[in-house]
Amino acid sequence: MTRRADFLAANRGLRIARPGFVLLALANGGLGTRYGITVTKKIGNAVVRNRMKRRFRALLRDALPAEGLPDHDHVLIGREGGVERDFALLRQELSVALRRAADGKGDPPRRSGGRNKPRKGQRADPRSGSGAPGSVPAP
Repeated sequence: MTRRADFLAANRGLRIARPGFVLLALANGGLGTRYGITVTKKIGNAVVRNRMKRRFRALLRDALPAEGLPDHDHVLIGREGGVERDFALLRQELSVALRRAADGKGDPPRRSGGRNKPRKGQRADPRSGSGAPGSVPAP
């Protein structure tokens, strides 16, 4: 997977959290078994992130042909503990996560809705005036 839209779509699928990663799985309508990897800057510098991506790539190449869901997109999102975790333990966690995904047993979906605060320059409620603290709405 290389397109941002594919990664965003995977967020609507099953979500299985493990200590080293989060697995997202979503049916892709006959495009085959595909995978993508996401590791954010919160995890570490470029060297650390690339090491984690290499480890995840090796895990997925090993596990997906036998245990992956057919015609599904699989996305691994790196978590902070994933860099130091033992490779065999990550492999075992991935197997468990793929089995849970195959059984349709994901974690509860994330709440949808988006932003809780208004964007910069927008009012929370158009009827409430400026929105500045201590301001009184016009009569």
